Amino acid sequence: MTDFYDALETRDPAAREAALMAALPRQVAAAQRTRALGEALAGVDAAGVTSRAALAKLPVTRKSELLERQKAERAAGGDPFGGFSAIGWRTLGLQGAQRVFQSPGPIYEPEGAARDYWRFGRALFAAGFRAGDLVHNSFSYHLTPAGSMMETGAHAIGCTVFAGGVGNTELQLQAMTELRPDAYAGTPSFLRIALEKADELGLKLPSLQRASVGGEAFPPALRDWLAARGVQAYQSFGTADLGLIAYETAAREGLVLDEGVIVEIVRPGTGDPVAEGEVGEIVVTVLNPDYPLVRFGTGDLSAVLAGRCPTGRTNARIKGWMGRADQTAKVRGMFVHPSQVAEVAKRHPEVLKARLVVEGEMANDRMTLRVECGSRPTGLAEAIAQSVRDVTKLRGEVVLCDPASLPNDGKVIEDARKLG
Repeated sequence: MTDFYDALETRDPAAREAALMAALPRQVAAAQRTRALGEALAGVDAAGVTSRAALAKLPVTRKSELLERQKAERAAGGDPFGGFSAIGWRTLGLQGAQRVFQSPGPIYEPEGAARDYWRFGRALFAAGFRAGDLVHNSFSYHLTPAGSMMETGAHAIGCTVFAGGVGNTELQLQAMTELRPDAYAGTPSFLRIALEKADELGLKLPSLQRASVGGEAFPPALRDWLAARGVQAYQSFGTADLGLIAYETAAREGLVLDEGVIVEIVRPGTGDPVAEGEVGEIVVTVLNPDYPLVRFGTGDLSAVLAGRCPTGRTNARIKGWMGRADQTAKVRGMFVHPSQVAEVAKRHPEVLKARLVVEGEMANDRMTLRVECGSRPTGLAEAIAQSVRDVTKLRGEVVLCDPASLPNDGKVIEDARKLG
């Protein structure tokens, strides 16, 4: 097989969905065996979670909650993973962790013994990496797991890896010119820096033709800049908690979902799935018994892209990164959260969608809740305004809007204030 990483990528979508739903009860049961998720999922019959509708009834765990629980347990001398990990080492009463990494926060993540633990081999293969290639890996090899995420994925394909790490541009460039790598893994910005430095020094890198990039935005202008220098670069989307979520293909039409995750798009501040095509927060259930995160909110916005990938991969696609879901705003000295906007909307069945717009100058704020309504009984706006006061402790105007009239950008709170 030369076009696809494995047969999973071209499965009939119905067969894929059946396999994912069949695996879901085992993943929920694995999560329940950890302390943190066992508490969150207490009373849930894992065997009954066999559909997306059943999954959508489970609570969402967001990274901020994971961080706070880890901090609290570490301060008390407890589990540095906060009770979310099923693997660890002897003093935790666990076993099986091969490495431990620290991401900003700090948040600690385990690496298990599974081959290609973070599943990035699929993304690298789609970017053109093949067995026998030499890969120059410029992701960090210390503290954070990015270097290991790419290296284990490259090894799964059969590549050899040069552990470049971050910084030391001239030394890395020397290695590139002397070792002649076939492919690059790292941030797109560092690749540009390296190629610009090569131009400055009159060095040629004809062997470097492929790249898998991530960790930051990858705008089309930079993609085209790299292509003009002979490097075809493709982006991947993943996190240290979840591993690979989605990846770009040669079609360059959105990002295809990984085969080891169940992805939902939910309205920010809630766990409620949105209609297909609507922008919302990416929530992921990863089929990993070592770190069994169920309905983990990434905090990133995206939307499902209609249709199938022209490359022949049959999994669903997302549009890529479209912003952050945490849209908390401070209004007249008080924080307003997307979950509060959702609470207001839930109190009124006529409300289809809501968007809180904060305007004015700082210290002279005004709030307007714009709501799409299917029907408009007398007194609805006044009743919603009272709910706004009850939930947020702030006064705001309410504007009733026609269905499908609010922007499809995932924003629940729009901060339109002038800051200067």
